[in-house]
Amino acid sequence: MKTYAFESRQVFMGRLARGDDLLRSLTQFCKDMNVRAGWIQALGAVEKGSLGFYDQATRKYQERRFDCEMEIASLVGNVSLRNGEIFLHCHAVLSDPEGKSFGGHLNEGTIVFACEFSVFPLLGPAPVRTQNEATGLMLWD
Repeated sequence: MKTYAFESRQVFMGRLARGDDLLRSLTQFCKDMNVRAGWIQALGAVEKGSLGFYDQATRKYQERRFDCEMEIASLVGNVSLRNGEIFLHCHAVLSDPEGKSFGGHLNEGTIVFACEFSVFPLLGPAPVRTQNEATGLMLWD
């Protein structure tokens, strides 16, 4: 097990605009604020969504698209570095008009209707993602 110890002294809170790509916009916010290590949470609604499921046998993500309005019941994620760039790893739970919930890895293509977010920057060296042979995933060193 590898652990990191961080200190946090501030929190950013914001709102994304209708039509924004949820993952791209949160990533750009972190780049603009130079958040290289941190924690993210968000809630709101999307016009359409895309979530991924990592198939452990094939080591590939399966995409599930939702072409309907959905609530962001929960979004959590972290910020670290991947290939020297700020990278967000987020999971979301989206619920449809009938209250059915779907969760998974947040993909680009999830379009915001309304979204409020919080970013908690962490002080200290940013975790770095590298290829993990045991899982096929890019995980923290």
